[in-house]
Amino acid sequence: MLTTNHRLIDTNGIKMHIAEQGQGRLVILCHGFPECWYSWRHQLQALASAGFHVVAPDLRGYGQTDQPESVEAYNIFNIVGDIVGLVHALNQERAIIVGHDWGASIAWHCALLRPDIFNAIALLSVPYHIRTWKSRRPTTVLKQMAGGQQFYIQYFQEQGLAEAELEVDVRKTMSMVLYSASGDAPPEKRWRYVFDKSEKFIDTLSQPSTLPAWLTEQDLDYFTNEFKRTGFRGGLSYYRNMDRNWENTPFLSGAKLHQPALFIGGEVDPTITLNRDVINIMETTVPNLKNKVLLPNAGHWIQQERPREVNQLLIDFLKSNL
Repeated sequence: MLTTNHRLIDTNGIKMHIAEQGQGRLVILCHGFPECWYSWRHQLQALASAGFHVVAPDLRGYGQTDQPESVEAYNIFNIVGDIVGLVHALNQERAIIVGHDWGASIAWHCALLRPDIFNAIALLSVPYHIRTWKSRRPTTVLKQMAGGQQFYIQYFQEQGLAEAELEVDVRKTMSMVLYSASGDAPPEKRWRYVFDKSEKFIDTLSQPSTLPAWLTEQDLDYFTNEFKRTGFRGGLSYYRNMDRNWENTPFLSGAKLHQPALFIGGEVDPTITLNRDVINIMETTVPNLKNKVLLPNAGHWIQQERPREVNQLLIDFLKSNL
């Protein structure tokens, strides 16, 4: 069995922690919220054994990577810069990029802004959202979608609000977040992304009576210890840059993802439900889409919930793009 190597690298003015395995073509795995490199624990070994140099960083603000103070430091250009700098720090010129959740958005911005480096892309759980000239400020759209209620991303905008409730009991928070958005939660216990203004974000989640089979006590310990140390401010700062990112990227209007691409989602993932129309047109917005798969009974944490199927899909895609 291959050993996971951990080290800090310098990139874009920060120190970034990476977990890596294997040799060969570089594959970078970008996690989402609230996660860290550990979300890819099942992929590192599998992809490395298939002949790839697999690198899973803690993104800025997470885990053992630096956590800049200002919210503005988490804008999409800085985050893409981190990943570009990571490629260069590894003495490589090209990489395949894989992203889950927020990592998916990071991955497609890397592919759009530096197609000379990122020549293939896999998106997990969140499909590519093409920008149009008619697009509006994200928080304006979300407010309209929520009507008299509130969308969770709106709730995340106020600094300190979500942090306060998520950090009261980090282990409980992580168990609820991971369970409620998974395929194991029955419909009545699934995470609600729109909720009443009298509710808190934590009220949209359910506590599992027992952990799902894919999430061990040791797994929960790891996530808990990381967020106890870092808090949630870094991860929440990504949401607080959504309007800023929109304001600064009108030049991406109409931009299609032309790299060979793969999309994997879980059929009962609330994010898939929310983005069904976007998924339906991916063959148009991602003209070189090689495969689009929705795994039955799987939820949002797709690479953790269904590692065997996800690993095989990723390996088939990666090998087809050597």
